[in-house]
Amino acid sequence: MADNKVMFGLKNVHYALVTETTDSTTGVISTTYGSPKAWPGAVSLSLDPEGDTNKFYADDTVYYTLTSNAGYSGDFECAVIPEDVAVDLLGQTEDSKGGILETDKDVQAYFALLYEIDGDAKARRFVNYKCQLSRPSVGGETKEDTTEPKTQTATITSLPRADVYTDSNQVEKHFIKYSMGPDGDSTVYGNWYTAVQTPTFL
Repeated sequence: MADNKVMFGLKNVHYALVTETTDSTTGVISTTYGSPKAWPGAVSLSLDPEGDTNKFYADDTVYYTLTSNAGYSGDFECAVIPEDVAVDLLGQTEDSKGGILETDKDVQAYFALLYEIDGDAKARRFVNYKCQLSRPSVGGETKEDTTEPKTQTATITSLPRADVYTDSNQVEKHFIKYSMGPDGDSTVYGNWYTAVQTPTFL
């Protein structure tokens, strides 16, 4: 199958809560995930790279360039922030009467963000492994002759995972993002929204 020439569309947005555990003896951090939950009403997602590029000059030229990858940050626009997202990700509380309470002590949770972007040839699935969600703005407008739905937008910060993967060259790395098209492993691609998928290295 040919590669995509263009990418467009956004659908199948899900989130999965992150649990980070530190071994009391070794201090090694491990990351696990809850089951992905659907986040309906996706409108747009725009994540920009975070990090710095530093140039070292010698011999009257750029002698060495060092680039750091700090993940991504940007906006996720959806029809409305679901109540379970407010509770699970923003740390707000549902009371016994069905109300959602926001307080000054709410703590945002880390989560994996799973989503799918279409293309002219094939749909590609993505997971950003460690994200945080900011509180969305609140607003509304009076009804007029025509009603246009108001969306909600919140900032998502996508960070490197806390745990370390050591590659074959003994270089320590942190997972940030993983993606796969339908030409990849059919089991991994098919289970993308059943459990958070991680890469397998030989």
